[in-house]
Amino acid sequence: MILARHGRPALSRRTLLSADDYRAWWAEYEAGGLKAGQAVPENLKAMAVEAGAIIASTRRRSVETATMVGAGREFLSEAMFIEAPLPPPRWPRWLKLPPMAWGFVARVWWWFLNHHPDEESRHEAEARADEAARRLIDLAGRGQDVLVLAHGFFNAMIARSLRRRGWRCTVNGGYGYWSARRFEAPGAAPAASARVATQ
Repeated sequence: MILARHGRPALSRRTLLSADDYRAWWAEYEAGGLKAGQAVPENLKAMAVEAGAIIASTRRRSVETATMVGAGREFLSEAMFIEAPLPPPRWPRWLKLPPMAWGFVARVWWWFLNHHPDEESRHEAEARADEAARRLIDLAGRGQDVLVLAHGFFNAMIARSLRRRGWRCTVNGGYGYWSARRFEAPGAAPAASARVATQ
């Protein structure tokens, strides 16, 4: 089973935003696609060829990634795999931060302080990650490799659920765009061809 992150999004992070601005920025990010001109890493192309099933979330950046990586192959697109929410705290408008900083703050508030106004809570997202892990284990149990092309943090939550079930991360390509991590079932021999490179 391989959990991979989508390619680099088109929306620029080179800006300063208030908390309200960041909510609007994140909504645009969630709706947007990939930056033009990117090349799919060769290792992901090889993984797609070997995979019996390819899954994307329903977000445009994930679907476009699966389209590029699969090179015309059919794939599943399921809302179960969308990213966990990033609601920022309601800080004053004069405080402006870059999107990456807001993402960190919002994730800390969401994860540790249960901040989720009208959005999915950490508990709900963890339950969804468990459901996603069970879905992937079921597909892998049919004797086929599964390639997921989705989102950084929610992929990490799925990985956490897999580890609790005894799955091992045998190749770790990190968390950047186009990165991938390979997991092996409990008791499985490591795949000789497992290779993950990051771009």
